[in-house]
Amino acid sequence: MSVEFQRIKVLSAGIFSLILTIGVARFAYTPLLPVMQAQTELNDASGGWLAAINYIGYLLGALIASQLNDLHLKDRLYRIGIFVAIVTTAGMAVTENFYLWAFFRFFAGLTSAAGLLIGSGLVLNWLMRHNYRSELGIHFSGVGMGIAFGAIVVELAYVHFNWSEQWWILTLFACLLAIPALAWLPRPDSTTQTTAGSTLVDKPPSNTFMYLMMFAYFCAGYGYVITTTFIVDIVEQQPALEGKGALAFMILGLSAAPACFVWDRIARKTGVLLALLCAYLVQIIGILLPALSDNLAVVIISSILFGVTFIGIVSLVLTMAGRFYPTKPAKLMGKMTLSYGVAQIIGPAITGMLAGALGNYNLGLWIAAGMVLLGAVIIALLYKTQSTEIVF
Repeated sequence: MSVEFQRIKVLSAGIFSLILTIGVARFAYTPLLPVMQAQTELNDASGGWLAAINYIGYLLGALIASQLNDLHLKDRLYRIGIFVAIVTTAGMAVTENFYLWAFFRFFAGLTSAAGLLIGSGLVLNWLMRHNYRSELGIHFSGVGMGIAFGAIVVELAYVHFNWSEQWWILTLFACLLAIPALAWLPRPDSTTQTTAGSTLVDKPPSNTFMYLMMFAYFCAGYGYVITTTFIVDIVEQQPALEGKGALAFMILGLSAAPACFVWDRIARKTGVLLALLCAYLVQIIGILLPALSDNLAVVIISSILFGVTFIGIVSLVLTMAGRFYPTKPAKLMGKMTLSYGVAQIIGPAITGMLAGALGNYNLGLWIAAGMVLLGAVIIALLYKTQSTEIVF
């Protein structure tokens, strides 16, 4: 087998793992939330708490990833995570008990860290060891594909199947996605040598840079989680847009899928920090548009802008983290995601309670946009004072 063909298989394994762990196990809940609210006793507040519990699991997964150094252990956890993603998807179908749902959403969050952090680290490590460009744009397209996939399945199944049956359909697809996700990712090489004979050397950033970047990523996490968790419900609550929620979520995912390639190329020309700053500023617009208008065209533009930018931010930050630690890329990826994950616990709970009290999500969207603006200010500060650290 040629190395290039092997590269295609490795990248494909990563993409399928993200469609499974992020698109199905984690984010299929978003387009299914209005369906579950209509057909079960789930409401805005309890729906928000389930999302928050999911992110607690994701945060624990990020914490675990940040402490791991053994590539072979990471590989085992990645493969266990694929299996758990299937189980937690099926689990959502078999009960209407809130506490059991919370249990399954927690472990779905945990397994999403296995796909997004550990899996991404394994893919990046393989690319660097085989002397390919250390960019994860192709790999992270799986996040957008996964979001779109879940939305499409829910949209097509909504007329003929109830909420439980839709979870079972997603479970079937999860089983199919697991096959290439497991079979096409080779066992890792734990040596520090590339196939060309050069040595992989870690080049950690200064503490100042790392802590400021973590806080900026926290801000991005807050902005990201509000839209991705509640966009379907936000749209469905607008009388003029009833029935268009899944469409908005699908467009968000379809926009995210090719965006990573674009941000990789922007970063090549401008540097990582300036590319990140642009992504933050554009995302603010995407977050606010649904609070300003209930016009379908405006909502579609919002979905496109948000989809293009949220995955760009994730891809750029996690790739940057992996480049600082090429021998153990998931280590700093996990630390960065801890800050991102804390925001994802706080955001849904606050926004769900505000929506329950006020009857809409507008204030939650304004708070999310304000957090992303704060993150943009920090990125701008890093660009002016610390950009010399980003030499890739």
